[in-house]
Amino acid sequence: MSKTINFKIDGQLVEAQKGETILQAARKAGIYIPTMCYISKTSPCASCRICSVEVEGVDGFILSCNTPPTEGIEVKTNSAELEQERTNIMKLYDVNHPLECGVCDKSGECDLQNMTLEFGVDAQNFSAREQHKTVKDWGLISYDPALCIMCEKCTHVCNESIGDDAIDVYFGGYSSTIIPKNAEKLDCTFCGECIAVCPVGALVSSEFKYSANAWELSRVPSTCAHCSAGCSLEYEVKHTGLNGNDAIHRVKNNFEFTSLCGAGRFGFDFNNEQKSDAAAFNKAVEAVKNAGAIRFSSMITNEEAYILQKLKEMLGLKLFNEDAKQYADFMKSYSSVSGKLHHSGSLDAIKQAEAVIVLGSRIATDNPGVRYALTTASRHNGAKIVYAHPIEDALLQNTVTQFMKYEAGSEEGVLALIANELLENVDVDEDTKAFLDNLDLGNLSAESNVGDDELKFMKKSFARAKNNVLVIGSDVLAHARAENIAKLAATIEKYTDFSLVVVPSEVNTTGVSMICDLDADENSANVVGYNEKGDFVISSLGSADLAVPALNQQEGTVVSIDNRVLPLNVALGFDGYTLNDIANALGLEAKNTIDYTKELSNIAGFKAVEFDNLENFLSPLGEDVRGYLLDEVEVETTAKLEDVEELPEYNGTIIYNANPVLQFNNYTNKTTQLPKDDALRGSQQFATAAKISDGDKVTITFGSQSVTRTFKLDDELKGTIALNPVFDMESMSAYRFAKSKIERVVS
Repeated sequence: MSKTINFKIDGQLVEAQKGETILQAARKAGIYIPTMCYISKTSPCASCRICSVEVEGVDGFILSCNTPPTEGIEVKTNSAELEQERTNIMKLYDVNHPLECGVCDKSGECDLQNMTLEFGVDAQNFSAREQHKTVKDWGLISYDPALCIMCEKCTHVCNESIGDDAIDVYFGGYSSTIIPKNAEKLDCTFCGECIAVCPVGALVSSEFKYSANAWELSRVPSTCAHCSAGCSLEYEVKHTGLNGNDAIHRVKNNFEFTSLCGAGRFGFDFNNEQKSDAAAFNKAVEAVKNAGAIRFSSMITNEEAYILQKLKEMLGLKLFNEDAKQYADFMKSYSSVSGKLHHSGSLDAIKQAEAVIVLGSRIATDNPGVRYALTTASRHNGAKIVYAHPIEDALLQNTVTQFMKYEAGSEEGVLALIANELLENVDVDEDTKAFLDNLDLGNLSAESNVGDDELKFMKKSFARAKNNVLVIGSDVLAHARAENIAKLAATIEKYTDFSLVVVPSEVNTTGVSMICDLDADENSANVVGYNEKGDFVISSLGSADLAVPALNQQEGTVVSIDNRVLPLNVALGFDGYTLNDIANALGLEAKNTIDYTKELSNIAGFKAVEFDNLENFLSPLGEDVRGYLLDEVEVETTAKLEDVEELPEYNGTIIYNANPVLQFNNYTNKTTQLPKDDALRGSQQFATAAKISDGDKVTITFGSQSVTRTFKLDDELKGTIALNPVFDMESMSAYRFAKSKIERVVS
């Protein structure tokens, strides 16, 4: 049976794929149908009726947003009757909305304003009794119900794209309004996506409110610098005065097709305001020239990583970056089995999946982009999602279909059990068969706490699923058995229909891991720190020996979780020096840092494309044409699976180093709007085991680190593992679960 449907719109022959609506087919064909409540990434709201069309032989108007075409129908998008219908709808929308907008924050980019002009509504024919509607302060978000047109975009995107399901419609006729769902006050992750989709000025950023008009702001397209999802965004910048500087007033995203977390939307002021001078620059040049090593973070561009690699080759120094080295080692082991340099999956693959396994990550806060992709798969595909982790996550309760709780440290055993289940009756090579036959399934199940019944249930739920994805999180990158876990993941990808996504920790962990030849970090002397600790510190975080620009002050590229090379652009200027200036002083020659963008082609997968030739937009149909995808590179398969080692035991008071919502690292910690919840959070069971109480100030000692925090009871947590934030600490490179010593601080 053909999946293509042929029909006509305004006399033009068009095609639709099975499952597409008339509106979707029209947009693909470049035919305009007006909409007010429609969003491409959610199911149709069907509340505005502006998208109504006529179908020959059918009485009345048809909603094009939720009506699929049938073979041979003829659709009309324009007629006198449709024009009158849409005009009347706009007149009703304009009740109690001033036709000459005043101080509304949406003026100049308001859908209601645009449609009112489009349909020639120049007088208010209808009226209704004015009602007093109080503006609601929801923290980062402000809601003015008097401006709300009840399009329901916000509720759809909150439920279907984000997964918070935190707002609802209170139906009361003309008194209808948007309210927090099952709560007195808004309880959500404050992604601000409701602000983005609101067609009027009802939902706005509390901080941005009344600070600027849309036409005063310059838009700078770029890439979010907070995690590895590589979300597209636009910095909106305004000059602050005659003698002032530029300032970012807000961040926006193409909400039709993409989503943005709260850190990306509200955490934009991480720019470096510290200035650098010539004396500090000269000291920096000498420090690098005489250094034994450079320790650096993955919060840098590919071009900066390339410069560091060139300095290593020229000066003979070492490069330390444990985050990127662990990822590089993991991917090297993966490649040794898969025969491919890059993992095969992507965020789009997750969105289109019908079955997903997530292992080794508190994914909702580690990488919101993955969470939103999981939400889309769940809501739109009915995807079966298995979340395997030692700690349940309340943020995923509306998305996950099976929580597979395992013991901390047992990831190698858990993935071996999953591989054994998925590869049952699959034709594998002799080495893999021998590995599976040699597994002590009873022992692994007992030690990991993952039962055979759970595995059978998982496999049964996946029986008819297509486009399956295995997501491996950053927990396992620092695991003692990370290399064999990588081989297990590659084996599953190789012999099943699962694609693989490996979630890097930082914005450019992937790029750095490919560009730099990294050394094992040593606690040695004479180390220059680049956005990291060292004897001489060059940093964009402030209070450094030499200040350099942050990622919203630079041109350059990063590599996302999708293995896509994405451009960053300068949103704010920087008064000082760059790493490129230091490199030039030491003998390298490049006028600008981005001169190295095309040189990245020397590294497998990168292309010889100049920075200024990189595209940075989404097409009208949502195609991501930013930057370019890394070329797939085949590598030799040289390794085989090793036997699973005895699983470690984690007893006593265990902490899990995981950040709260909206925090990722020292850069988000710098921002002014993002909340900074630095409490140690645990259950009553943890409190009893640690002999502490809610509100106690405690000292936590784990590994070689020690930190003092306030303990807070969290009813959503269970067991004896507590969550310890790390966004305000030095970068972490150890396995994220740690045995800890908890001591109450007595004042």
